[in-house]
Amino acid sequence: MATTEIYRYLPVDQHQYGLDPEGYLVDMNEWSPQVATALAEEEGLTLTEEHWEILQVLRDFYARYEMAPAMRPLVKAVGRALGPEKGRSIHLMRLFPGSPAKVAARLAGLPKPTHCL
Repeated sequence: MATTEIYRYLPVDQHQYGLDPEGYLVDMNEWSPQVATALAEEEGLTLTEEHWEILQVLRDFYARYEMAPAMRPLVKAVGRALGPEKGRSIHLMRLFPGSPAKVAARLAGLPKPTHCL
C-alpha cells in the first residue's frame, strides 16, 4: 500500500494531524471526535446529533467493508441503520452540503470514497 504524503497539518489540542492534499487524514487511526469537529469547522459545519449518527454509520460501514461508500451505498446504509427518512439523499445533502459522501467520509476520518470525483 502506498504511503500518502502529508500536505498540511490540522492542529487539534496541541497535536498536529497530517492531512493529504484533499483534506483527508493521512493516518485513519488518529481520528477522534475532536478531529471530526475541527475538520467540520473547516467545512463551515457545526456537528449535531444528526451528523454524528451519519459519521457512525460511515465508520461502521468502513469497519465492515474496508471502504468508504459512494453516495448510493451511503444512502442505503443510512436508510438501513437509521430509517427511510434519514436514508434519503436530500437529508444527507442538508447535513453535508456539496458532496455528502466525500464530506462525511472526510469528517469520519475515512479515505475518499471510490468513484467520487
